Amino acid sequence: MIKVNSKLCAICKGRKLLCGRPVCPILERFRAVQEVTPLINREDIFGSSPPSIFVGEYGYPKVRLGPLVPPIEGETSYLDSPNSWENVTIRDVLRYRSLLVMGQVKVDVDVRKSGRLIESIQELALSSKPVDSEILLKGKPIIKVLPSEFAPPVGPRGALRKFEVVDNPKVPRKVDYVVSDELKAKDAIITLYEAGFDEYYIIRLLSAGLLGIRRKLVPTRWSITAVQDTIGSYLRKIILDYEPIEKYELYFYEFLGNKYVVLLIPRRYSFELLEVWLKGSLFGSDEPSVIHDYEDFRGIRGYAEETSGAYYAARLSVLEYLRRRKKQASAIVFREVTPAYYAPVGVWQIRVGVRKALEKMPKTFEALTEALNEVRKILQHPLDKYLERSWLIKQLRQRSIEAFLGV
Repeated sequence: MIKVNSKLCAICKGRKLLCGRPVCPILERFRAVQEVTPLINREDIFGSSPPSIFVGEYGYPKVRLGPLVPPIEGETSYLDSPNSWENVTIRDVLRYRSLLVMGQVKVDVDVRKSGRLIESIQELALSSKPVDSEILLKGKPIIKVLPSEFAPPVGPRGALRKFEVVDNPKVPRKVDYVVSDELKAKDAIITLYEAGFDEYYIIRLLSAGLLGIRRKLVPTRWSITAVQDTIGSYLRKIILDYEPIEKYELYFYEFLGNKYVVLLIPRRYSFELLEVWLKGSLFGSDEPSVIHDYEDFRGIRGYAEETSGAYYAARLSVLEYLRRRKKQASAIVFREVTPAYYAPVGVWQIRVGVRKALEKMPKTFEALTEALNEVRKILQHPLDKYLERSWLIKQLRQRSIEAFLGV
């Protein structure tokens, strides 16, 4: 989704950047598609799938399912490896995804009702390495890239006539064991995570209906949140046994037009994400507002309604960091989205952005006021607006009053 002001765009034509963005989002998507059109403008696509699949959510329990195959062979894992995209640009991501052609078909999420096609796609999903595959479409693919705030963008697609895995998939022994066992999906996710498998590999297995006891296809967007929430809830219980950090710690990183400020507070674990889309950004307005979700040591109640998938992505990066340090803390993540984020590319960039922030050397403070004054210098949106919405700051202030009164 790109917010378009028809009058402004007509005057600008992508040359003057009147919208305030560093590049024209319309032209960037056009360029990404234009570069790959000669390679994919045909009905038969043969190449090495990263591997990658996509499961849609519209029409559930009848959903769009399909393998993603590029017109190139060899080492293609970089086309679908979000957790390794630390040095990419938005244009890189759009190009990667425009190379992945999806052969889509409508199926029932119950894998028992979908026959041989599901088996072939599951075979692809199981592979930990790129695997040679071929798709035959009913016509030339629709060549456009649809960015998403949840999953990486979906590229060209067409109705699937035939799909075949040509190569032998590389299936790790541990994965074969877990998939063959009668494990609940939650237990399978944690087992694979602790065995060191990439998070997006686990997401792919869940989407393909390979995990759990009553197995069904799971829409890609739902799988991302489910896996990140499951791992996050698991790590939260672990860090509650650790000692709190000793000082206020502040971390900062800017990634793909998103500013990430992480404030760790020396007290029992809790977490909050505060998010603002600035004026001129994709979903910004003339008067940007702060959205947020939060949890205490017992975890979040229900679903993160305001920040949705971004919440679970940011929380997981924080929890992984605390576990590595064998410490606990309360954490506030400030996410400020600038006009430079001209196309949504998925919550993976939040995972990476927060993780990279926490890899930096922190600034430390003895008092909360000092830490917040430093936060004020980094963010463009008024800090007071953030604090007015912050549940965690209210808890800290209430605690201070109670301490002063001796309650």
